[in-house]
Amino acid sequence: MFPDSTSNIRSGTPEKLVGPLNDIEKKFAPAKLYFIGNEELLSKHPRVSIIGTRKPSERAKEYTHSLTTFLVVNKCVIVSGLAKGIDSIAHRTAIDKKGDTIAVLGNPLDTYYPEENRILQDKIMKDHLLISQFPIGSAIQRKNFPIRNRTMALLSDASIIVEASKGSGTIHQGWEALRLGRPLYIIEDEKKENDLGWASDLIKYGAEIVPISQMKIILESLPTQIEMVIESAPF
Repeated sequence: MFPDSTSNIRSGTPEKLVGPLNDIEKKFAPAKLYFIGNEELLSKHPRVSIIGTRKPSERAKEYTHSLTTFLVVNKCVIVSGLAKGIDSIAHRTAIDKKGDTIAVLGNPLDTYYPEENRILQDKIMKDHLLISQFPIGSAIQRKNFPIRNRTMALLSDASIIVEASKGSGTIHQGWEALRLGRPLYIIEDEKKENDLGWASDLIKYGAEIVPISQMKIILESLPTQIEMVIESAPF
């Protein structure tokens, strides 16, 4: 537990923090969100989730770094779940590139999970935005994380799967994004090289395969007009 953690925690409804929700969004939204940091990042568009496995391949690590850099250059807020692997790389890259990032936790804000991300969590809490729907004193349970994934999809204008395995929480967030009518992207090599059935299932319901070299496709789907800086992309 970090020092004086509860004194800076604020709360609000999703509608108060991100604006009006449609009927489907209201149905799946949490009653309340707890947060520490700059809540203006929830009204600063566009917000893009970068998600993936806790044990990424070297290729996936490189893609996450390049993708995050590209999105930060193009003024996107990076959203992820502060888990090991892809999530942590996305958060750290956003910070290193002087961008903004939001971490959506599956545990209360006064706890660290995983413990190895203590320094990263403190940095996001201080300079960015840390969010949880679980009040202080809640137990950290396995079921929290699929619930967290649904909320992360709600708070994001689009989600991108870099690399995942069958049955992972990453895929669960993909389904939640589609359920909410949000764009969902899967990096092309993840489907091409691994021929994964879960990717085919998501594609049937609206997910889009995108080559790592054509990330501008994602920018074009976002709800807020932004100035694309394609020449600064790391591809």
